Amino acid sequence: MNNEPLISVITPFLNAERFLEEAIESVLNQVYQRWELLLIDDGSQDRSTAIATHYAHTYPRRIRYLEHEGHRNRGKSASRNLGIESSAGEYLALLDADDVLLPHKLAHQLAIFDARPELVMVYGPTLYWHGWTGAKRDSRNDRIHTLGNHEQAVLHPPQPITQYLKNPGSVPCTCALLVRRIAAANTGGFDDTIHDLYEDQAFLAKLCLQGPVLIDTECCDKYRQHPDSSSHAAIRSGEYHPYLPNPARSAFLDWLGDYLKQQHVDDHKLWNAYHSARRPYRYPRLYRLLGPIHYISPWVNAWIGQILNRLPSANR
Repeated sequence: MNNEPLISVITPFLNAERFLEEAIESVLNQVYQRWELLLIDDGSQDRSTAIATHYAHTYPRRIRYLEHEGHRNRGKSASRNLGIESSAGEYLALLDADDVLLPHKLAHQLAIFDARPELVMVYGPTLYWHGWTGAKRDSRNDRIHTLGNHEQAVLHPPQPITQYLKNPGSVPCTCALLVRRIAAANTGGFDDTIHDLYEDQAFLAKLCLQGPVLIDTECCDKYRQHPDSSSHAAIRSGEYHPYLPNPARSAFLDWLGDYLKQQHVDDHKLWNAYHSARRPYRYPRLYRLLGPIHYISPWVNAWIGQILNRLPSANR
C-alpha cells in the first residue's frame, strides 16, 4: 500500500479547448505521482468537454470528469467547490485551465508540509508567462511575481490578510497554492456569492484565519497571460483593474469587512490596513487624480491617509 499522501488537483474549465490539454499534461508530468485530477466542466460549449472526458477515460483511476447538473454554467467558485467536495486528497492544488504546473511543484511544496505539519497553506512566486506564444518579443516580457519576499517566511493569522491589503502585489496566484484539505473544508470553501473576480482572495482570507501560512521563494507554476483570460476581459469591461479602484475590488472589500466581523477578528493592524484599502472608494475623486501611484508607492498612500484622518468626521 502506498502511504504517501494523495494530492487532489482541482481544475475548473469553461470553453478552454485552446489550453486545457497543456494544463492536464503538466499534472501528468509531475515528479510526485500520487495525485488525482478533477476536471470540472462549467458548462463548456466547445471541444474542452471532449478533451476532458478523453483524459478521464484514458486515466480512469487518476482523472475524473465532473459537471454541474444540466451542464450548467455556475462560475469558478461553485466549480471549485464541486471539485473540493468530490476530492479524496489530504492536500489541494488549484490549477486553472490556461495555466501550468512545473514538474517539481507538488513534490517541492509537499516536502515543506512534511517539515512543517502546523501549516495550512504553502505558496510561492509565479511566472507571469507571456512567452507561451513562442515569440521572442513575448518571452522578453516573462517575469516572476516575487510576492515581495526574498526568503521563506511563516505568517500567522491574520498577518497574511494584512499584507494582502497593504500590498495587493503580495497576493499569490491560485496555481501557486498547496492547501491542507481539512483547512479548506473548515472554511466552507469558496464563497458562492463571489463568482469570478476576487473569489480567490475571499478563499485566501478564509484560509489565512485557519492557521500558519508559509510563503516560499521557489517558483513552481506559470500563469499564462493572454487577452481572452477572465481578468483581461474584466479590465476591458471596466469591472476590474490591477491598480485603479474598480467595482470588483469594492465588492470584495465589502465582503471582507463583513466576514472579519462575523469571525470576530479584532486585530488593530489588520483593521488599519482594511480602512486604508477602503479609502479610494470613500474619496474616489482624489484617487482618480492619483491614479496607480498609491499602489506603487505605499508611503504616498500612508501620507494621504494621515491627511484624510485629520479631516472632521462629518466630512468623511
